[in-house]
Amino acid sequence: MTLSPERASATAGTRRLTRTLYASAFCDEFVLLYPVYALLFSDTGLSVWQMSSLFALWSLTGVVLEVPSGAWADAVSRRLLLVLGPLLTAAGFALWVLVPSYGAFALGFVLWGAGGALGSGALEALVYDELDRAGAADRYARVMGRARAVGIAATMTAMGLAGPVFAWGGYAAVGAASVLTCLIGAAVATRFPEHRTPSVGGDRWTATLRAGLAEARTDRSVRGALLLVPAVTAVWGALDEYTPLLARDTGVAPETVPWLLLVIWAGATVGSLLAGAAERLTSTGFAALLTGSALALAVGAAAGTPAALVLVALAFGGFQLATVLADARLQRRIADTGRATLTSVAGLGTELGNLATYGAYAAAATVTGHGTAFALSAVPYLLTALLLATAARTRTTAGRARP
Repeated sequence: MTLSPERASATAGTRRLTRTLYASAFCDEFVLLYPVYALLFSDTGLSVWQMSSLFALWSLTGVVLEVPSGAWADAVSRRLLLVLGPLLTAAGFALWVLVPSYGAFALGFVLWGAGGALGSGALEALVYDELDRAGAADRYARVMGRARAVGIAATMTAMGLAGPVFAWGGYAAVGAASVLTCLIGAAVATRFPEHRTPSVGGDRWTATLRAGLAEARTDRSVRGALLLVPAVTAVWGALDEYTPLLARDTGVAPETVPWLLLVIWAGATVGSLLAGAAERLTSTGFAALLTGSALALAVGAAAGTPAALVLVALAFGGFQLATVLADARLQRRIADTGRATLTSVAGLGTELGNLATYGAYAAAATVTGHGTAFALSAVPYLLTALLLATAARTRTTAGRARP
C-alpha cells in the first residue's frame, strides 16, 4: 500500500516526535548526581535542617513557577521552553560542584526547580498536539507510558554508574557528567517538531492563563480530570523518596538495599509499558486499579519482609499506570489553546500534594515506623477509588433514568 504524501509526512513526524521524546526522557533522568547529592551536602557541612530547607525551596520553586510557565508555554514556543529547562538545570548542577556551599546549593535548587517547571505542561501539550495533528492522539498514553519507562530505566542506570564514577573522580566527575547530560538534553529538545503557531505579544501569556482557568471552572469534565491527576500522582510520587528507608527496615544489609529498590522501580517500569493496553479503562476499572494498588501497598509495606516488597513493586506499577492514564484523560478533555496551562495547574496540585505527603509521612513515620507510614499512605487512594466508583454509578443511574 502506498501512503499519500500527507500521510507519509505525518508518519515521519510521529517517528521523529517519539524518538526525540524517548531520548529527552533518558537525558532528563540520567543524572549521576541523583544518588549522591545528599552526600555532597553532608560532606560540605550542612545540617539535616539545612538540607530539609533546600528540599523545601526546591518544591516551592516549582509551586510558584508551575502555572505561569504553563501559560507561557501556551503563549510562546513549547519547544523553546523544553530547550531552556535543561540549560537552567545544568547551571544549577555546575554551581554545586564548583562552589559547594549552602548559598550555591540553594541557587542550584532554584535553577533546577525553574527548569523542571518550564518543561512541566509544555512537554505533554507538545506531544499531544503533534500526535493529534498526525491523527494519532489515541496513542498518547502508550507513547507517554514508554517515555516514563525510559526515564525510570535511565534513573536505574544512573544509580548503577554513580558509584564507579564517584570512586574514580569524586563529586567533580559525577557533577561534570550530570551537566553534560543536561546539555545533551537541551540539544535533543531542539529536535522536537512543533507545528502550532504561538501568539506572542503584550500580556498574551496572562490572557492564556485566564482562558485556561476559565475552562477548568466552566467545564465539569475538565475539572474532574484536572483533580484526578494530583489525586493519583502526589502520594506515591512523594513516597519514592522514602523507599530506601522502607527497604532497610526489612532487616537486609545496606548493600542489599539498592537491589530491592531496583525491584520496586522495575514494577513502576512495567506499569508505564502497560499504559497503551489499559487506555480504555472505564472509571470503574480505574477505581479497581487504584484499589488493588492501594491494598498491595498496604500489605507489602506492613509485612516488613524483603519478599513482601514485591507487592510494593506491584503497587508502584499500578500507581505509575494510573498516573499515565490520568494525564491522558486530562489531555483529551482540554482545548488546544490552554493545554499547557491546565497541565501545569495539575502539576501545581501534584506539587502541593507532595508537600502535604512529606509532612504527613514524617509525622506518621516518627510515631509508627516506615512500614506503617507506607501502609497508611494507601488510604487516599482508597478514598479516590471510592469517589470514582460512586461517580460512575451515579452516571449510570442517571443514564438509565433518561427516556
